[in-house]
Amino acid sequence: MRFASHRDIARALERALRRASVPVAFSAGFSPHPKISYTGAAPTGVASEAEYLELTLAEDRRPEQVRDAIDAAMPEGIDVVEVVEARIPGLADRLQASLWQVRMDGVDPDEATRAVDAYLATDSVEVERVTKKGRRRFDTRPAVLDIDVSGGTSGRVPGERHATYAILRMVVRHTTPAVRPDDVLTGLRRLADLAPPSSPMMTRLAQGPLDEVTGAIADPFDADRTEAPTNESTGSANDETNDRRTRAPRPSPPMTGPRR
Repeated sequence: MRFASHRDIARALERALRRASVPVAFSAGFSPHPKISYTGAAPTGVASEAEYLELTLAEDRRPEQVRDAIDAAMPEGIDVVEVVEARIPGLADRLQASLWQVRMDGVDPDEATRAVDAYLATDSVEVERVTKKGRRRFDTRPAVLDIDVSGGTSGRVPGERHATYAILRMVVRHTTPAVRPDDVLTGLRRLADLAPPSSPMMTRLAQGPLDEVTGAIADPFDADRTEAPTNESTGSANDETNDRRTRAPRPSPPMTGPRR
């Protein structure tokens, strides 16, 4: 679903809610809309393993029931991993940063490392992007906490020439204007002439609260789980939730922090 737009995903979700007979609450007025709040949606052309939304229901439902019903009605390739009851407001405020993975086929890891070192050693890296309001110029560097580089060679069939690739894992703060992974790649190209021969594969691995010291991104649902009541009657439900949680996007490991 890498090339599905945010609106495509929203339409698929609304159809799934109707098919699953989930009692969604609607806004008042002459043109009622389902009370769904999307936060931090990934741009088109980027895969994601960590998208979040808030859904208001008109009736009480167990989170596990809602998850199962929606997941069964969603198109293949879009998985509802976990649903929790919101006990603390402000989900959008918890999504402070994202962990992105960018695979660049045909790029030598050493070359990528040199470009990243130059980028992180610079205080300002401005790029331009065309937005709905026209061409806009902004600084990408303050949003990037750190970038790690790895890579190697790969060959898919016997006798095939092994191809070199580099993988960047970057922690990017959510800022205004939003700095996307392709903006960082534009900065690397401008600053160090790092130009992949083919389109990079970009994936969001996590988003949530950011530890500015370690660079780790926590699970934004942790606050709701902490506030959840615990008693014996919820034991089986908690077991189901734990099973679902093993499939959820995991908090990112600590990174080294900004390198100067």
